[in-house]
Amino acid sequence: MGLSVRTRGRAAGVGLVALALAGGVAGCGTEKTVDVDPAAAVAKAAKNAEDITSLSYRMKGEVPGEGEVEGSAAMSMDPVALSMKMEVAPGGVSLPEGGEVEIRLVDKAMFINGGEEAAKEMDGKSWIKFDLAALGAGDELSELGGASQADKNPASEAGFMAGAENVEEVGTETVDGVETTHYRGDITLADLRESFKDENKATREAREKSLEQYEDMGIDKMTMDMWVDGDERTKQFQLRGDAEQGPLDVTITFFDVNKPVEVKVPPAAETMDLAEMMNDLQAG
Repeated sequence: MGLSVRTRGRAAGVGLVALALAGGVAGCGTEKTVDVDPAAAVAKAAKNAEDITSLSYRMKGEVPGEGEVEGSAAMSMDPVALSMKMEVAPGGVSLPEGGEVEIRLVDKAMFINGGEEAAKEMDGKSWIKFDLAALGAGDELSELGGASQADKNPASEAGFMAGAENVEEVGTETVDGVETTHYRGDITLADLRESFKDENKATREAREKSLEQYEDMGIDKMTMDMWVDGDERTKQFQLRGDAEQGPLDVTITFFDVNKPVEVKVPPAAETMDLAEMMNDLQAG
């Protein structure tokens, strides 16, 4: 059971970062700026997120309870697939010793690379497979965080900033060689929930689910920064808030929009299937 607890911890740390990824989607890299009303520009960027089928991104910042994190990921929305690598600083709740965490979501299963330490406890196998269907995807699995976040389009929360009433233009800035317009706004979770009422049912339910995760972290107000490129898409997004376990301050930079993303299933010889292991334990 020690292995299972440690594995859940690693995934939870990644899941906390994953929820911060959902603030926007990438631009296509043109070098024009958007010269329109700030609130309208942010709303347009959120709307343009809907045609994103795949993207890659880099992330860096601080996550409540986990400390400093830095990583990169590539994601396909249809079919859903994700490859994420993250470096976690020592001292966090989920990974006290720090180190790299790698997650893959492919073929409706999540794979976590436990590294050399996991291999020592799993007959040389470094990957752990969570077959979400076989395991029932119940309450215990939802604690992983990564499963509930990784399988959804990051664009689902792009409209959050559009709900802020005080969106302002900060200025023109270059991000990864792309000229962008920088916008900033803040909103309470109560006002954010109120802004959902005009959305369709599917969008409202998805955003409500994400909102609950912020509430679980103890955040009641968020400050958001968005860098919008000349194609009226989000090139970079920053989310900040005060949580019970410390500050949330994560910046996401997007690139390679709508380019093919391939996520490979780890070799079977290097993978321990958690569902099979649980069945064996129950049989024993």
